[in-house]
Amino acid sequence: MRRGFLASLLCVAMAAGHASAVETPAGLPPVTDAVWTAPEFHFSTGDTLQNVKFHYLTLGTPKRDANGAVTNAVLLLHGTTNVAEEFLLPSLAGELFHPGQPLDVSKYYVIIPDGLGRGGSSKPSDGLKGKFPHYGYADLVEGQYRLVTEGLGVTHLKLVLGVSMGGMNTWQWLERHPDMMDGGMPIACLPMQISGRNILIRRTVTESIRHDPDWHDGNYTTQPSHFVYTLPIFTAMTQGLETLQHNAPTFKDGVGYYEKLVAAAKKNVDANDYLYGMEASVDYDPEPGLPSIKAKVLAVNFTDDALNPVELGVFEKLVAKVPHAQAVMLPVSAESNGHFSLLKASLWKGELAKLLASLN
Repeated sequence: MRRGFLASLLCVAMAAGHASAVETPAGLPPVTDAVWTAPEFHFSTGDTLQNVKFHYLTLGTPKRDANGAVTNAVLLLHGTTNVAEEFLLPSLAGELFHPGQPLDVSKYYVIIPDGLGRGGSSKPSDGLKGKFPHYGYADLVEGQYRLVTEGLGVTHLKLVLGVSMGGMNTWQWLERHPDMMDGGMPIACLPMQISGRNILIRRTVTESIRHDPDWHDGNYTTQPSHFVYTLPIFTAMTQGLETLQHNAPTFKDGVGYYEKLVAAAKKNVDANDYLYGMEASVDYDPEPGLPSIKAKVLAVNFTDDALNPVELGVFEKLVAKVPHAQAVMLPVSAESNGHFSLLKASLWKGELAKLLASLN
């Protein structure tokens, strides 16, 4: 894996292409890097594509019961602007997958897919450009479900855990497939429609793409060159205040940081892939189905997360609608980093351990 590439991706919080070679984190067994192809995929828009690719990573080995069913599978889902490899960052893999840690890969079979439209999975930049079907979060979950069941032959999951967009997908998994998992852990998200500050940020960047004079309805041959100047707004809302101040302690440093973010976007971001990914949240609205969830749920948010602000007072009220659920709001600390606290498993792995213990 191109570690520098991924670090840039995560720091800037922008979508980028697939990192082709996976570097195994120190002390872990080999990471399987593979692609499963769905012969035909039906989108919620009514569109159909042939031979849709779903890239994924796995760690650990499936364990089976007397009937051959896998009993130890865990599904991990990445955020909006990231790819599966984010879970191999030391701040995640180094806290989760080693012996004695919550997702010890000697005990669990860990599945980490690239969502539809991202990384090594089928996406607009593969060639269809603006003709690629517009997808929603329901399509992402359907792709994940088909990969897990058809591609990997897994019919039950011990846990579904997701961060940011992956957390929203976790809420959808809990509702769409209520009998398929024992537990769910959505992190850094709310079980309600994208609204308020979040939708304004998304709309700002997507409309800047649609109105970029180089975009040509998505059928460009050279990357649009104007929209990237709006993308740092996403960093401004996802990084913690202390991190932002550290990165931009003076006016001059702030200008330099902005220019660094724009330069990274010019290098790594495909306009169509970013547009489609941001607009995919259009169909996300789990709130009406919360009472129907059967699995145990432990939902985690962060007090300093500006995308899911504690001031709204909705997090605990929404989670209370779920029959077997607990809402945990983690406090600001020296280690927290706003929305990006999700990348520091040291902050929330204790809650994960508690949830897993309750499932045994």
